[in-house]
Amino acid sequence: MTDASLRRHPRAEAVARFLGLLAFALAVFAAVLLVSGKNPLRAYVDVFASTLGTPYGFSETIVKMIPLMLTALAVAIPARIWLINVGGEGQLFIGALAATGVALHLAFLPGWLLPVVMAAAGVLGGGLWAAASGVLHARGWVSETISTLLMNYVAVLLVNFVVFGPWKDPEGVNYPQTAEFVAAAVLPMLGTTRIHLGLVFALVALVLFALAMRRTRWGLEVRAIGGNAEAARRTGIPIGRYVVVLMFVGGGLAGLAGMAEVSAIQGRLRPSLSPGYGYSGFLIAWMARGHPVGIAAGAFGLAVVTAGGDILQMTQALPGSVVNILMAVMLFVVLGRQGARR
Repeated sequence: MTDASLRRHPRAEAVARFLGLLAFALAVFAAVLLVSGKNPLRAYVDVFASTLGTPYGFSETIVKMIPLMLTALAVAIPARIWLINVGGEGQLFIGALAATGVALHLAFLPGWLLPVVMAAAGVLGGGLWAAASGVLHARGWVSETISTLLMNYVAVLLVNFVVFGPWKDPEGVNYPQTAEFVAAAVLPMLGTTRIHLGLVFALVALVLFALAMRRTRWGLEVRAIGGNAEAARRTGIPIGRYVVVLMFVGGGLAGLAGMAEVSAIQGRLRPSLSPGYGYSGFLIAWMARGHPVGIAAGAFGLAVVTAGGDILQMTQALPGSVVNILMAVMLFVVLGRQGARR
């Protein structure tokens, strides 16, 4: 497909951009493996065979893809007006914290209502956590990049406080975690796999994001602000309100990812809730430039890499942090490409 045809097909351009960046990052990572005395071809065969070569591996890849899509949207939505939300990780933790509060203290709710209230609490918790940074930015007090980054650590500490303190499971053998959720508080699985209802949440969010940006007045005004904020202000568009709203929507989706993880995967709140889904979502959003199809492709690609990390520890005797090295290489590739374009 030529460059001109790619420009006429933004979806194909988004996927092609992601695949190109991923291929280059994998090539750089292969050089790192060679220097370490490992066989990169064997390593990649092991990763893809374990994640895409078996039904179980594929289902686990989809499980990891769910929070990646939601946290990538948490970055991509505010980025439409040039807001840099680095707080997806903290918003995910706060969403999980709020959902856990509902699961522990409102367990008497009917079985069909409890997960709905938990999802609403997750969205509200993550949304308000991000909206606080939006207010600070709208008033010109603090950059949202700094505030969202710092609030990540506060969110993790809040979770640690409750699991080590008031919500600690008295029967948990001194392990920092809450009591196990009741069955009604666990999101249903799709079929016999661990793929859960959060996949529907993520896909619906992607579709709604795409439709809202293209087919609604809200999306038109967001594009106007992103294109020329001063011109948008002069036409009467309330930029400050959009800053807060977009941060709330983005943070709410990250909070929904936290709710899905704590409900469907963990079944209780633990400090090890996320292996860095919020930071990986940031990388995906930048690689895809906020395009919904690119986000889905990026989430799937990074889910394969993340799910295959454990296999590399066994087959190549590599440390678990090797996946973080690959993601760091990908981030440097993305940032280098952005700098070259400028």
